[in-house]
Amino acid sequence: MVTQNIILSGVDDVKKFVNFVSDYNFKIELVSGRYAVDAKSIMGIFSLDLDKPVKMNAYTDDEGFIRGIKSFMAM
Repeated sequence: MVTQNIILSGVDDVKKFVNFVSDYNFKIELVSGRYAVDAKSIMGIFSLDLDKPVKMNAYTDDEGFIRGIKSFMAM
């Protein structure tokens, strides 16, 4: 499992993120506080507080996914 804090700072970032993660068939969720949503759901993501980083849990060890998600990682 990959756990990483990510930043989605606007509508364009959310669209890019959802388009990227939708290409993968394993479970990916975003967690903010006590809420967890499917990372492939635009509506779910917009229900979270995006003013701060959110935690991503991806149930994989796919190297391509890990490299691709780096542009969204909180530093």
